[in-house]
Amino acid sequence: MVAALGFVTIGLFLALTLTRKVSVLLALVLVPVAAALVGGFGAELGDMAAKGVVKVAPVAVMITFAVLYFSLMIDTGLFDPVIRRVLAWAKGDPMRITVGTAVLTLLVALDGDGASTFLITVSALLPIYRRLGMRPLVLTGVVCLGAGVMNLVPWGGPTARAMAALKLDASDVFVPLLPAMAAGIAWVLAAAYFIGRRERARLLAEGARLPDPRTGVPASGPGTPKADELSAPSAPRDARFWFNLALTVVLVVALVAQAMPLEVLFALAFAVALVVNRPTWKQQQELLERHGANVVLVTTMIFAAGVFTGVLGGTGMITEMSKAIVSVVPDGTGGILPVVTAVTSMPLSLVFTPDAYYYGVMPVVAETSAGLGGDPAAIARAAILGQMTTGFPLSPLTASTFILMGMAKVELGAHQRFIFAWAFGTTLVMTAVALLTGAI
Repeated sequence: MVAALGFVTIGLFLALTLTRKVSVLLALVLVPVAAALVGGFGAELGDMAAKGVVKVAPVAVMITFAVLYFSLMIDTGLFDPVIRRVLAWAKGDPMRITVGTAVLTLLVALDGDGASTFLITVSALLPIYRRLGMRPLVLTGVVCLGAGVMNLVPWGGPTARAMAALKLDASDVFVPLLPAMAAGIAWVLAAAYFIGRRERARLLAEGARLPDPRTGVPASGPGTPKADELSAPSAPRDARFWFNLALTVVLVVALVAQAMPLEVLFALAFAVALVVNRPTWKQQQELLERHGANVVLVTTMIFAAGVFTGVLGGTGMITEMSKAIVSVVPDGTGGILPVVTAVTSMPLSLVFTPDAYYYGVMPVVAETSAGLGGDPAAIARAAILGQMTTGFPLSPLTASTFILMGMAKVELGAHQRFIFAWAFGTTLVMTAVALLTGAI
């Protein structure tokens, strides 16, 4: 009964958001609340929702200061050299800009943190897309692909959970998947190329006059982007620029090293940056007023997601759903369990939180595989090929997804429809290579 209620809740949420019947914010709060009332959990509803909100509070705090920090860095022109270099290589060609987006995302995502990846890449690249009239959907989609495949790194959340749940190390889980990960990166670059070609064709069909990609010389006529619109302003690099660059590098290194909790690192970095770049009270107030709306938009989504996961976890829906899925595995199919796990891992990112999957579903599947003569480590490797790796930038169950959506001002349903097939393709490509190399 509880498992069925959980599946209905997830299905109703996805149906409402994908069809744009209600906003994601309303669906995150009202759908689980209604399900809890129907299931007879009304007395515990407040406590469950509150626990969910408390659990995501550190993420919300981190994102608040992260958005403010990178907004300040944009205002000071820290990312202008990156924009100029991408534009110089792209020469105004949407296809090249899209491929450049993938390359930058793959590099930035080495830190293993989706939130910081989205903050940095969208901040740096959204102005380029706006200047050329490219859809923000293309930006969020390609960033999604790059961040997804790079989330397999051992210090990323999914791989770390998989290793912890089955008491394995990186040599058991991550190293055998290196060829598959390389294939995934190649797929992302190829996908970016085809998406970029399609976007270029769309712009030309709408009458846009794009610069010649061979020379970078703008075509003449109405609707042509002016030369100064295709390059970031070139400001002199004063002492504050180099300070901001050094501070950002130190911040990223500290994030990767996990020197402190992420929310503390971003709070400290923002405070230091604010003192240096906006020393007066008036300047500080102007900054907060200018970017406060972006903070509210993202953090409200995160707290709403806390209500959603808190209710689903507190009612036992997630636990019962995991048991129901495992119970339908037929006898004698242990040999194909890793393949089934890999293929289903990405779509299940839309249903299960990483904690629920890696600590609830995966250990049961691994135990089932071991009982049938399989290797539990193969189940771990299969799981990270999609569950909250290629799937996390599309999932409504991760807070960082709403950073990506909020910063680019893209609807979650539109983003999912646009990029789901490409993201699922990443998992399928990596699964095929993992099979060929014996990783699963």
